[in-house]
Amino acid sequence: MQIVDSHCHIDRVDLDAFGGSIESMLAHAGELSVNKFLCVCIDLEHFDQVHNLALEYPNIFSSVGVHPTETNCKDPSIEELLVYAKSDRVIAIGETGLDYFHVKKEEADWQRDRFRRHIKASNESGKPMIIHMRDAKEDTIRILTEEKAEAGVMHCFSEDWETAQAALDLGFYISFSGILTFNSAQSLREVAMKVPAERLLVETDSPYLTPSPFRGRPNSPAYTYYVVEKLAEIRNTSIDEMATTTTNNFNQLFFS
Repeated sequence: MQIVDSHCHIDRVDLDAFGGSIESMLAHAGELSVNKFLCVCIDLEHFDQVHNLALEYPNIFSSVGVHPTETNCKDPSIEELLVYAKSDRVIAIGETGLDYFHVKKEEADWQRDRFRRHIKASNESGKPMIIHMRDAKEDTIRILTEEKAEAGVMHCFSEDWETAQAALDLGFYISFSGILTFNSAQSLREVAMKVPAERLLVETDSPYLTPSPFRGRPNSPAYTYYVVEKLAEIRNTSIDEMATTTTNNFNQLFFS
């Protein structure tokens, strides 16, 4: 069985909680059948750190992008994103998108402009997007539509079915995180039942959003297993089947 963590921040994981090294953290993940990872970039200042992990470890891949809430950082041009995306270890553009929880909508012109640049870089490079969307579902879908975004994933999805359907209609995948295991997430579990099997992905977003039964403790990619477990339970299938489905989907999106 193979499980892929389609969105994690290995460069930010508390390694001391998982044996003290990248190697021990990856070994722990392997014990739970999690053995492929997309380490996601959130600013250009730390791109080399993320990219170097992908260069050093054959089962880690990286993205390039600037997160919508990052302000004290370099704002990338389309050309800069394309230069970084030339590496065959960079398989995605992002994390990008919109976040009106941290920035008021009426003050977020710069955020929308940054998002559009990432979409253009994704379309030109042919590398899928990783979309962050918080309290901004209407504008996110609108801008993706206007810019004719070609491929990507709605990461850490926590919105309603209507938003999921709109993203699916654009050809995007839907990724579920440890939020799916939270007691408060019944409505999200109902969404997870409806998403077509061929569009499902799983992730941890580690070191954030630790799933049950480890809430309150440090998170790592290993715990993607518990997201797969919950998703299998929701959809009345086996863990092996869900692992196979989400792994195949990951490979289809990022390597086909």
